[in-house]
Amino acid sequence: MSRILIIEDEDDIARLLEFNLVREGFDVQKADTGHKGLTVAQQQLPDLILLDLMLPELNGLEVCRRLKANPKTARIPLIMLTAKGEEADVVTGLELGADDYIAKPFSIRILLARVRSVLRRGAPLENQESEWVHVGDLKIHTGRHEAVLAEETLPLTPLEFQLLLTLASKPGWVFTRNQIVAQIRGEDYAVTDRAVDVLMVGLRKKCGDFATRLETVRGIGYRLAEGK
Repeated sequence: MSRILIIEDEDDIARLLEFNLVREGFDVQKADTGHKGLTVAQQQLPDLILLDLMLPELNGLEVCRRLKANPKTARIPLIMLTAKGEEADVVTGLELGADDYIAKPFSIRILLARVRSVLRRGAPLENQESEWVHVGDLKIHTGRHEAVLAEETLPLTPLEFQLLLTLASKPGWVFTRNQIVAQIRGEDYAVTDRAVDVLMVGLRKKCGDFATRLETVRGIGYRLAEGK
C-alpha cells in the first residue's frame, strides 16, 4: 500500500483528498503547515507528497526546495497543488524537482490518475540491467532514473531526466512540445510551452558540450541531434 502525504492548509480540500485516496486503497497522512509537512515527510518517508503552494508560515515552494535539498527526502515524488494564475510558481517548482502539478479546482478523477502515473514512474523496473539507452557518450538507465555523460552522473531533476530520455529514445527525431508533454505526463496533462522551454534550459546547462546536440527546431520543438 502506497503512503501519501497531503500538505494542505484548507481543511475541506485536505479531507476531500484524504477520503478519495483512502477509498482507492492508499495510506494517507496530512499536515496543515509547511513546517509540519517537512517533519512528517522526514519521519515517515511517504511514497508521494501532494503539496499546496499557498501554505501559511512556510510556502510550498520553500517546502519543495527543502525536501529536494535533503538526501533523505529528495527522491520522494511530489505533485504541486496550485491556484489559477500561479504559472511562475509552477515553473519554479518544476525546476526545483517537482514531478507534476494540478490546478485548483481539480477533478478528483484526473488527480488520482496523476497520482498513479507519478507512482508508476517512481517504481523500480524489472530487469534493470537491460534498461540502458546509449547515445554517443550519453548513457541513460531507465530503471535507476540515472543519466551518465562521459562517465559523470548528471544531476537531473525528474522532469529533466524524462525530457532527456524522450529525446534520446529517437535521436534525430523532432518532438513537438505537446509530444514531449505526452511522453512525460500522458495525453491529459495541461502544461505551458514555457514550462517545456524552461526544462530544456536547465537540461542544457547540465550537459556541458553535449548540450549543442540538444537542438531547437524553430516553430516545432526539440530534438537530440544524431552523432556526426
